[in-house]
Amino acid sequence: MRREANPPIRDILTVAKPVVWRPVLAKQKGETKHAALTERLIADIDAGVLKPMDRLPTHRDLARDLGLSVQTVSLSYKEAERLGYLSGEIGRGTFVKARVTDRAGRMMLDHSANEVLDLSIIRGVYLDAHESASRDILRELSDGDNAEFMRPCRPIAGLDRHRETARTWLRTLNVDANAERILVTNGAAHGIFLALSCIIRSGDVVLCENLTDHGIIGLSNVLGFSLKGLPTDDEGIVPDALSAACAAGGVRALVLIPTLNNPTGHVAGAERRREIAAIAERYGVFVVEDEVYRPMIEEDLPSITDMIPDLGFFVTSFTKAVLTGVRVGYLVVPRAYSIRAASILRVTSWSGTYLSGEIATRWVENGTAKRLVEIQREEARKRQQVAMDILGDHVASSHPLSLCAWLRVPPHWTEESLVRSLANQNVAVTPSEPFIAGPGHGGGIRICLGGRLNDASLVKALTTVRQAFEQLPPVYDIGSIG
Repeated sequence: MRREANPPIRDILTVAKPVVWRPVLAKQKGETKHAALTERLIADIDAGVLKPMDRLPTHRDLARDLGLSVQTVSLSYKEAERLGYLSGEIGRGTFVKARVTDRAGRMMLDHSANEVLDLSIIRGVYLDAHESASRDILRELSDGDNAEFMRPCRPIAGLDRHRETARTWLRTLNVDANAERILVTNGAAHGIFLALSCIIRSGDVVLCENLTDHGIIGLSNVLGFSLKGLPTDDEGIVPDALSAACAAGGVRALVLIPTLNNPTGHVAGAERRREIAAIAERYGVFVVEDEVYRPMIEEDLPSITDMIPDLGFFVTSFTKAVLTGVRVGYLVVPRAYSIRAASILRVTSWSGTYLSGEIATRWVENGTAKRLVEIQREEARKRQQVAMDILGDHVASSHPLSLCAWLRVPPHWTEESLVRSLANQNVAVTPSEPFIAGPGHGGGIRICLGGRLNDASLVKALTTVRQAFEQLPPVYDIGSIG
């Protein structure tokens, strides 16, 4: 295993000077001053004049420079933050927020899917064993009576048998919850959306890791909450940073990936989980525990949700650890939120898909789910070792059971030029931009090791990445060399 902590918190708290930004405002007829400033701010971010993680002038300084009131600037910053363009860091300032894009995907549009060695999408390994298991279950379903799971449209939270089997699966992840607290969802992303919809209102502050799954960043724009990324080390969120953010007030929830974080692969140990639970309980902060990768880990790690059942939401699914196409998940909610969560589930999708729920249930009951997880673990270990053998010191953070690895970008490359260079060689990877929720992350590139790649294709893709890292960039990117 190879891990590297993010910069210590004392280094992160040393903030660079704000960028010099004095926009010329062209207020349209009937447009307020703060609307004109917001429009100019967004336009300059979209145009690249202001770049991700640039620190903006203080409200007072910009107001003085532009001859505006502090209230006008504050309203503009707040609106841009609501729209997902800015992130206010408590006690540190206002930063340009990375926008969620699929840059790697756009760069690959001119290529046939068969030509691309795709390391840009995190997904479970798909081997002949998975193909065989899926064919077997489909045959089994077609030969039997399907009335139980194909005809009903209630209960909303999931069929009783599916929820009882979910209890069995969740116990293996150290979550002990009555069926009444469990909802069957269409995957983990669906579960996280339901959890946050239960507790979050527009403008609320939600905390997360400074590098996190891009899904939560997208949800901040959809649900209108303010997402604040916290400093991390090799076990995830730093407890002192979490405590300080909660003490500052206004924090409604924490969303975190304690096991095999996407994209860094870190795993929070038992003591770190207990510290996070204690801080959340002290300040009355809800915790949404995204444990989509938890089945991959054999270590006996406690669940934060089990420690604080009145504040914890636990989310897991079959899509990463069992089989990508079985898009079914389980959401555990505090008892007080079971009716509310089911109501939101009904409004958004009526229910989870009973057919997927039936597949998951049968696989848990007959041991197929456990067997496929064991295959995932074995293959992940093998592929991580291949990545370490080929990429060596270029790996900044990983875990033997992770489906991805986080690579440090050589100083003579920029992330964008490196991604573009690899795309030109038919290798797709993902830069840091979609994952950035806060400062101090150090940047990097994520490579994914799952999917249908055979051994030879994986070696070819990783070798191409290593060779690109060791090259100097093309002459048109030479300005990036520092």
